[in-house]
Amino acid sequence: MNLSQCIKQTQQQLDVAGVYFGHGTDNSADEAGWLVEDALTKIYPDIELNKFNLQMQVGPALLKQVDELLQQRIEQRLPLAYISGEAWFCGLPFYVSPAVLIPRSPIAELIEEGFQPWVQLSAGSKVLDLCTGSACIACAIAVLMPSLQVDATDISESALEVASRNRSRHALQDRLKLLQGDGFSGLKAEKYQLIVSNPPYVSPMEYSQLPAEYLAEPQLGLVSGSDGLDLVVRILVQAAAHLNADGVLICEVGASQPALEELFPGIPFLWLEFSRGGEGVFVLTREQLVSSQAVFALELKHRSGKR
Repeated sequence: MNLSQCIKQTQQQLDVAGVYFGHGTDNSADEAGWLVEDALTKIYPDIELNKFNLQMQVGPALLKQVDELLQQRIEQRLPLAYISGEAWFCGLPFYVSPAVLIPRSPIAELIEEGFQPWVQLSAGSKVLDLCTGSACIACAIAVLMPSLQVDATDISESALEVASRNRSRHALQDRLKLLQGDGFSGLKAEKYQLIVSNPPYVSPMEYSQLPAEYLAEPQLGLVSGSDGLDLVVRILVQAAAHLNADGVLICEVGASQPALEELFPGIPFLWLEFSRGGEGVFVLTREQLVSSQAVFALELKHRSGKR
């Protein structure tokens, strides 16, 4: 068979297996193309992908490599990004492993737009990426807005090892600082113009119902408390202390948006819309965070008492 036929056959196998798409692709055709491309780079590491022709004949070595990747994708239900070790975010490549979530946040769209008009960032402004994981958000900010200084923090040492590889890959050692800590715990008195966060926000019940591909990701990066909002509440309580007077918090809670609105019905969350899809990303100014501190603190105290 030729390369085109190989991709088509791979697509058919993915369809029959009923795998779930949601980690970079949303259909079997794109997934098959990426999988065969990854096999090509493993068999022919010294040839540029654009040198391959869809009519080229597929040899036994490539077929064997495709079968091995398909086995991981179908039998183990591993997302393709873990198989290839690479994912794309904001048009940039990132190394990923099962130590981190696979990049897919709609916050990418905000980065590409310079977070306008939600926050005013000038040369030298400091930005914090809280719960950085692979550091895809932090790296993308630093690459696309080279005048900014970026800090990124995560509780997981293994996640920070992945983040460090990505920082080096994009040559950001001078402008991106990686810190280990639980939430804001490793930041001392640092203040930022923007805090952006994609924290864990999935409830245990929702987690148990996720497709197997999501269960391959670190649970630490997905689940937080009985309703998924434990860390989000802590962020709401503590963020103001780490923001400049005109600073802004941008936080993703995904499908937990209704639960957060029910928890805090009087809070003026500004929910953003995205042209490429995505939901559950809110904006709050430091002033709004400060004016709501009593409400947030009471909820945090309630949650601490339940433990």
